[in-house]
Amino acid sequence: MEYKELGKTGLFISKLSFGSGPLGCHFGTYDEADAIEAVRQAIKQGVNYIDTAPWYGQGRSEATLGKALKGIPREAYYIATKVGRYELDYDNMFDFTIEKTRKSFEKSLELLGLDYVDVIQIHDIEFAPSLDIIVTQTLPELSKQVAKGKARYIGITGYPVSVLKECIEKSNINIACVLSYARLTLIDDTLLEYIPFLKKHNIGLINAAALCMGLLTNNGPPSWHPASDETKKQCMNAAQYCKDHNVELSKMAIWHSMQYTNVDSNLIGIQSTKQLQMNLDVLRNSITEKEKTILQEIQEKFLSTIKNQHWEGKEIQMYQQAIKNKM
Repeated sequence: MEYKELGKTGLFISKLSFGSGPLGCHFGTYDEADAIEAVRQAIKQGVNYIDTAPWYGQGRSEATLGKALKGIPREAYYIATKVGRYELDYDNMFDFTIEKTRKSFEKSLELLGLDYVDVIQIHDIEFAPSLDIIVTQTLPELSKQVAKGKARYIGITGYPVSVLKECIEKSNINIACVLSYARLTLIDDTLLEYIPFLKKHNIGLINAAALCMGLLTNNGPPSWHPASDETKKQCMNAAQYCKDHNVELSKMAIWHSMQYTNVDSNLIGIQSTKQLQMNLDVLRNSITEKEKTILQEIQEKFLSTIKNQHWEGKEIQMYQQAIKNKM
């Protein structure tokens, strides 16, 4: 396993990190016993960074991790959770206030069965009514939690990378790392243009969702996926081409994202021992020459034709419209 320092934190984290989003409710059901075993095996295999959030199953991901981590020495892993995004209903989905942040973080520690987390992150900051709330309320509250020893470092997450950059520029609180998702993949490399800025400020970079939240898999994305119909169609064509040639699109997508050297870790969502082993295999053994050829072919035939590589703004629009309709 390769390790890199997360920004200037002194935390040396594994090249592959364990994404616990699939231990919630957004990516279908899972076998809890197998998921717990996957977490334990991952740590044994050198994966030492685990990411979760209340949003993932409204606490289920954290609770499952709490069971999985029981009895494992605390120095064997780093763990990150989040505040800010919570319930499935739009009215209670986001709350970046001081009081909610404090209560949520206390609940997360309880579910995880831990005294502290290594990184506490603000989840999807682009959904805040304004960045001022993040800068004047959420970040200062997290800073207090760090001072109390409940967390070691503060991070921010979001889909539009420009918003992450703006938040770093506006805040006088030390933001140690950012989690960017689905922005360094087979269909979108937006993140690349922001890496020099992050490196200049010694900010750690977690590259998450190489599979674009299920879009780049043979099974295809979940029904709620915000990508355009055109993007889904071309990714579906690529998936079918992979199935016809008896290869797995997700394996090649993960390999592709892992080739970028300027990120500190690749956070991949995992919910089973089978998925864990596939990720470790890609990390250690690369992909076959056949898979490299198929990858090149699907890029040329399908993925390079996609005009709308991202869905930036679409989810916020849907969220705002839903809130408006309830008024």
